[in-house]
Formats: sequence, C-alpha cells, structure tokens
Amino acid sequence: MSIFAAVFAPNGKTWRGTEVDLGGADVIDDVTDLMLDFSSELGSDTALLLVEADDEWFALVRAGDDGDEPRVYLSDARAVHDHPLASVLSEAGGLGAPQPSESAGARPNPVPDGDGDLLTDLGTTEDELRSLSVGGGVLPGDVLALVAERAGFGELLDAMRTV
Repeated sequence: MSIFAAVFAPNGKTWRGTEVDLGGADVIDDVTDLMLDFSSELGSDTALLLVEADDEWFALVRAGDDGDEPRVYLSDARAVHDHPLASVLSEAGGLGAPQPSESAGARPNPVPDGDGDLLTDLGTTEDELRSLSVGGGVLPGDVLALVAERAGFGELLDAMRTV
C-alpha cells in the first residue's frame, strides 16, 4: 500500500512541512510525538498531519493546540480493519470502526468518523469535510489539496506531492 503522509506547522504567517514515514508508528503517541517534534523545532504550538492511502481514504490529525489528545478525522472508519496506520490513528478519541460489509458488488459509501471540526478555524467546516468524504468522484488527494489550500499551505503540499 502506498501512503503519503506529511506534517505541517505554522511558523509565524508561513507554513512549513515535511513528508514523514509512519511505518514505524505502533501507537497514536508515536504519531503525536513526531508531529510535536516538528512543530516545536519551528516554535509552533500546532501541527497538522495529512495522510492519504492509495486513493482509498485520508486522515487528518491535529496536535498541540491545547496539549490534550490529538484530534483525528478518518474519511472512512472502515479502513481500520485493513490498514494498520488507520488502526493506529483510530486510537485517538475512540473512533468507531464499523465492520466491513460482506456484500459483493458495488463498493458502499465511506463512513467518516472523528473530529470533523478540527479544521474549522483553518477554513474547512465539519459539514464540508464530511460532504467531501462521502461525495462521489472526489479523490482523497483532492480533499487534502483543498484543505491545504484553505489553510494556506496548498503550494507547499503540491510541491511535496510532485517530487
């Protein structure tokens, strides 16, 4: 499975980002520590992780704003059954994990779960995020590009994705 993951943090009015390897993440604290290490190097209190897996699902993780647990949003909670990283991310906030459908044929709509409000202050409301998650024909990478553009680091994400 191909996974793209990058951490972004504001440095004043400018965002900085770096692509990260989450293959060694066994628990949500591994992910959070990586995010907070990056943001603290920049002197920022906020870190945002964007994850996209094979055009199947995406995840958003926000850490550091208030020192509490990370806030996580999964575009399709069913991914926790098939993807170890989705399972790790679901540990935050007690995300639900519906069982995969046994029906053959057409793929059912995604089941978004988590804190859909984690980007409201960055330009993407919960309703928009959930609509983009279940909307037909919208790829996870396109949703992340929209989120990044609204937050102010769209060009940075584009540059990382084209390398």
